[in-house]
Amino acid sequence: MVKFSTGMWENSPSVAISWATEIVKSEALKDRLRCVATTRKIYHRGDTLNAPTITMECSSPLPDVIHLEAYHWKAHAPTAQGPHYEVFPTIDVKEVASIRKDGIQATKTETGLTLYTNTLTAAFDTRPGQFNFDIRSHGARSPTGITSSNDYLLTQLGWRSVGYVKRDTNLQHPNLNLVDPDKGDMWMTMQFQISVGEKIYGLGERFGPFVKNGQGVEMWNEDAGTSSELTYKNVPFFLSSRGYGVNYSRQHICSYEAASVYVVHGPSPSAILQRYTAITGRPALPPPWTFNLWLSTSFTTNYDESTVNEFLKGMQDRDISVGVFHFDCFWMKAFQWCDYEFDSDYFPDAKGQLTRLHEKGYKVCVWINPYIAQESKIFDEGVEGGYFVKKRDGSQAGMAFVDFTNPAACKWYQSKLKGLMDLGVDCFKTDFGERIPTGNVVYFDGSNPEKMHNYYSFLYNKVTFEVVEEYKGKNQAVLFARSATAGGQRFPVHWGGDPMSTFEAMAETLRGGMSLGLCGFGYWAHDIGGFEGTPDPALYKRWFAFGALSSHSRLHGSGSFRVPWVLDPSGEADRVLKKFIDLKLSLMPYLYATAIATHETGIPMMRPLFVEFPEDPTCWNVDTQFMLGPNLMVCPVFNAEGRVQFYVPEGKWYALLDGKVRTGPKWYTETHDFMSLPLLLRPGSAVVLGKYEGGGERKLAVYDYANEVAVLVNPGADTVDVHVNVPDSQAPGKIAAVLRVRGTAEDVTVEVVEGALKGEYKVEKVDVTKAVEDDEY
Repeated sequence: MVKFSTGMWENSPSVAISWATEIVKSEALKDRLRCVATTRKIYHRGDTLNAPTITMECSSPLPDVIHLEAYHWKAHAPTAQGPHYEVFPTIDVKEVASIRKDGIQATKTETGLTLYTNTLTAAFDTRPGQFNFDIRSHGARSPTGITSSNDYLLTQLGWRSVGYVKRDTNLQHPNLNLVDPDKGDMWMTMQFQISVGEKIYGLGERFGPFVKNGQGVEMWNEDAGTSSELTYKNVPFFLSSRGYGVNYSRQHICSYEAASVYVVHGPSPSAILQRYTAITGRPALPPPWTFNLWLSTSFTTNYDESTVNEFLKGMQDRDISVGVFHFDCFWMKAFQWCDYEFDSDYFPDAKGQLTRLHEKGYKVCVWINPYIAQESKIFDEGVEGGYFVKKRDGSQAGMAFVDFTNPAACKWYQSKLKGLMDLGVDCFKTDFGERIPTGNVVYFDGSNPEKMHNYYSFLYNKVTFEVVEEYKGKNQAVLFARSATAGGQRFPVHWGGDPMSTFEAMAETLRGGMSLGLCGFGYWAHDIGGFEGTPDPALYKRWFAFGALSSHSRLHGSGSFRVPWVLDPSGEADRVLKKFIDLKLSLMPYLYATAIATHETGIPMMRPLFVEFPEDPTCWNVDTQFMLGPNLMVCPVFNAEGRVQFYVPEGKWYALLDGKVRTGPKWYTETHDFMSLPLLLRPGSAVVLGKYEGGGERKLAVYDYANEVAVLVNPGADTVDVHVNVPDSQAPGKIAAVLRVRGTAEDVTVEVVEGALKGEYKVEKVDVTKAVEDDEY
């Protein structure tokens, strides 16, 4: 980690920082601001000599978004050298500028520069001896109630906040600097003010404390498990409870001579996420079949076709729906990862096996990574083609890394995956992508190796996703990805890496998933029961309830199988899995409608309570429960005894599993058996439940969501008037019907206002008088 200071006053050893101190030149251009700040106060002309300067530019590429850049040497090679994050992948910024109607204007006065819109102001203080940059919200109250005013400070850059940082350089020695100006390390830093009571969230899939205030966060992808301050998915974006988010659009510790940030105004969390994902991209829509239960071989276990068939038959005999079977690492021969070929010793008829799985209605996923060992059959081919990252002398290490900056390498790699899809593979688990070397490395396009360290994961998953999408079609592609950075949300699904098989790891997994969701990652899964170690029956059953009510659900482990009869011979786990996966299947009309909304808005399916209830200060501190879409609250149980403490926001919330009402705002403490957990329907809302069984076929997540549905309505204490989308499972992204649900606690009506439902549908109104008793749990 790059640490510039020791405490408040002293710099770290060998570090010097030139802070922006006074603006000496300022310009208000048509729709942007530009100023030059000196790094010492100017009392007379002599002070203008030998004083480093920092140039800052401020613009607004989209309504409610401020783009701020600060640089010292803008043409310095490490600054200009890629890679650079992809921004606005689906938006024409010039077109937006031509039609925007938020009153944008740039002005200059004797005391300041101001960029103004109807909702946002960014202003530099240009008075002599001063340096300050304020970003203010106006025209909209903060949803958190931090102020009663409609005009308030979001954040600012003040004294010692924008700096040019040097470590072990010659810049303090003019003569030496002429001889070796590139010696040492140089960065730009921006340090935004955090106000009293303000809370910070996000920064990737982080498994430590949910609120990030006071933490030192290193933006460096690592394969480090979940019980660590490190993570697989570092995303340089944070969301603030004060009504804004900040996206650092250059690599964190590799910013060199320039810093670039987007400050995103909400003020609500959902608005921040929508605008942030307009900048970095929104998730593709996974097909409905991905919401089935995924069953894996696990990592280091021994298995062949008979093992696979035995597990799938055992699940079917117990009426536990499985839709996807995943082959982990050893579908390929040991020491030859990756050659992208089935090990013929264990799978002599791979194509036939996959065909037989497809005939039974299963989809197939296989594990891959972008590392090619020299024992791989394709290593020599890659070397000869120049498809790998190279050493500076042009030679090749024994473990090769596909160079995704090389278009020919991308096509070569994709050809291997196309061969697997021809064989019958439906999708890929894109594992690893974090252990990317930075020393003695040369990329095809000349990219900076340190900047590539995190960005490699973006290219790896992008190239993989694109070939699947090309082969399968739009809204039919999916990955199961581990490493990521900003923009990686465009290539779902992502899973939470390697947790231990403990309740503590189960809780940290949820924190990681919610933090990742606050960076625009819409669809997320985790290894049910934990990855490392063997879960005891209690943990397995509790974790499965949580996993089934996550957007995506997978049974996977390290050295032990994850089928229920192996882990819990009593048979109770069989019943728990059947109950909760059946529950998920019944919720598919609601879940897939939520998935479509996530694709369209960037708001994650699994979201912290404060995304839906930002006005409730308690919700900003809750990290052991979550909203599944806008209307269902899930409260996992993190112990064997079944004791769970959970918070209910205002209103009468209906529990789907016990039919009782909890009234908030209030904390509840209850005990639930393994067949239960608090799953609550929001007051003033409705969900559509589907008929997932019928016709004697295997029950799966893909069925007719508009056929013989039940509309469950919780009018709460007052009235309900909402529109509910019913998705078309055969045309992902399309809506089969739109329902208008209206009524009171006494009477509710449902009207089809667009499209059509099939068969008879029923309306089930919650009895809001049926409250849970204080001593019932």
